[in-house]
Formats: sequence, C-alpha cells, structure tokens
Amino acid sequence: MEKDRKLNAEMPIGVFDSGIGGLTVAREIMRQMPKEKIVYFGDTARVPYGSKSRETVTRYSRQIVRFLLEQNVKAIVIACNTASAYALPEIEPECPVPVIGVIRPGAKTAVSSTRNGRIGVIGTKATVLSGTYTEYIRQIMPEAKVFGQPCPLFVPLVEEGLWEDPVTDEIARRYLASLLDQEIDTLIMGCTHYPLIRKTIGRAAGEGVTLINPAYETAVELRRLLEEHSLLAGERPALGSSEPQYRFYVSDMAGQFRQFANSIIKYGILSAEKIDIYKYSPEPGFGADKR
Repeated sequence: MEKDRKLNAEMPIGVFDSGIGGLTVAREIMRQMPKEKIVYFGDTARVPYGSKSRETVTRYSRQIVRFLLEQNVKAIVIACNTASAYALPEIEPECPVPVIGVIRPGAKTAVSSTRNGRIGVIGTKATVLSGTYTEYIRQIMPEAKVFGQPCPLFVPLVEEGLWEDPVTDEIARRYLASLLDQEIDTLIMGCTHYPLIRKTIGRAAGEGVTLINPAYETAVELRRLLEEHSLLAGERPALGSSEPQYRFYVSDMAGQFRQFANSIIKYGILSAEKIDIYKYSPEPGFGADKR
C-alpha cells in the first residue's frame, strides 16, 4: 500500500475492534468530534482476541487495516486493547495513514491522575500479560507500581446486558479485591467493554480510586493527532448526503451487532453490513505477514 496517499479532512476515520466493545470508543469520537465521519469494523466472527496469540491478532488486524484503507480513511483507531498491545507496534510504521491505539492515552492519563504511584489495570488476559500498560506507564513514571488483573467474565456479562446486576457486582468485588490490597489509587479500565459497567466497577473500587476510561482519552488523543496533521473535519456532513456519516461493518452476526450497537450509541445505526474479511490477505508493500 502506498505510503504517500493523499489525505484530506473530509475523509472518514477508521475504527476497529474484535467485536462490539470498540463502540464505546466510536461513541466518544462522535461526542467529541460530531463533524467527523466514521467507518467502524467489528470482527464479530473471530471475537474474542484476548485468548489468541500475538501472531494471530496481528494477522487479523492487518486484514482489517487493509479493509479500512480501501474505504479511504484518513486515520485508524485500534479500539481494542489486545490489538493495541499486540498489533499496533507492527502496524503503525507500515501504515500510510496515522494510527493510534487505546493503551497509550489511558496510560498517560493514569500517570497524571495517580497520587501514590500505585496503578491497577484490568483487562483481558492477553492485555494484562502483555505488560504494555506497564511499559507505557513506566516510560513516563519509572517509579510507578503497576498491578494487573485479568477479568475474563466482564465481557460476557456486558454482552448479556447484565450491566446492573448482583452477579456482576459480586464478580467485580472478587476481581478487584487483590488490586485494592495493593492500595492502588488509580484503575485503568483496560478493555473497551468495561466503560459500560463503570458504575459497577466504581462501586467495587470505592471512592478513593480514580477510574480511567481509555475510550474517552483515545478520542481526546485522536483529536490532537488530526489537528497536528491538519485533518480535523471542518463541517458536519450535509443532510441528505448519499454517504451516511457513520458506516458499520462486521465479519458475522450483523443483526445482533446492530441491536447491541443501538443500545450503546443513540445516533441511529440503520444497518451493519457483513463482509468477507478473509479477502483482505497480505499484499506486498504493506505489512505482509511474517511467518
């Protein structure tokens, strides 16, 4: 893929996730930058990424990036903590458009928020074991103490709609107990599903712990990146335009995706189109898979 492709402010932003959790990032972009167009891809056929290897997640991510580049996006947001940890380091230098993930923005805000330098991270097993949050945090604050806790049950509880349920409260208390024993004062919600149960996590963490939502911080960082490259949209897309402002694509289960998405985003997702993501195989010149 050419490195010198011409970009302009009216092109859409590409956002992708392993499934539906990245919709929390898309929602923040819509809130903070209402003039922007978005192309969202959810890899619902291959979710979850959190239990897959680095090589597999990177291969999937490259396929999705190729699809988004075909949609003529001006920037790409990897709205998945696992893909941000595993794939971003390889994709970022290869890609002809600016790329950001969700980990760095969350890490920066955690460092600025902590008072005692003791920071907790909750997420998928892959995100926590990758140590990427710890790496970024210690680049900024070398003396920081970072404590990770995988929370594998949170995602299915969210997707089942059990956002305010005694079961979710009990699971949250169990997951956070070891982190609270470490006297953390800041907690990164290191999975894009988790902001949907922010109240539950907050109750379990207690008033003394500051919750960091990387979805919000990523939208802030994206705005800065677009301004830096003179790519921030100047006008809201015209009403009646043939191209919708927000387009959604999935690799499977379009109906279920649309139903869940409409419960999160109040902008009216009229359709979600299923595509064959396997068509976007490695190409010479852009991130051919290393085997």
